[in-house]
Amino acid sequence: MSHENSLVKPPINQRVLTLGITSDALSPDDFPPGVATLEELVAMRERSWAALQATGIDGEAGYVSLDPDEAEAELRRLFDAHSYGVVLIGGGIKNVPEYTVLFERIVNVLIDIQPDIRLSFSSHPTNVPEALQRWLKKS
Repeated sequence: MSHENSLVKPPINQRVLTLGITSDALSPDDFPPGVATLEELVAMRERSWAALQATGIDGEAGYVSLDPDEAEAELRRLFDAHSYGVVLIGGGIKNVPEYTVLFERIVNVLIDIQPDIRLSFSSHPTNVPEALQRWLKKS
């Protein structure tokens, strides 16, 4: 499935920001399926980012605190340094009911910072490249 036939304009640029929760803020209950330890999670994130870069996608991996105020400050810092066409919000943020306020804040801050931002969502660190390609292929 893609956004190829969408009337939504393509991203303003091909630079991406992948967004997850800082590793030190997570407990084992927050890990995605198939991940048992913090070390495995970090390794999976690194492999996912390397796979993304191997496809030629340019961008940055960003991580935010579970505190919505701190997350907002980090997002604003990231966007002070760069413009992004697409922000991928990871499943660790959007899939955990206890993080709904964090997820809501992130979405609204992104729209406030850059109203023409395109949002993408993954369900697991292993499907980040596919999730981003849904918007990047449209450009």
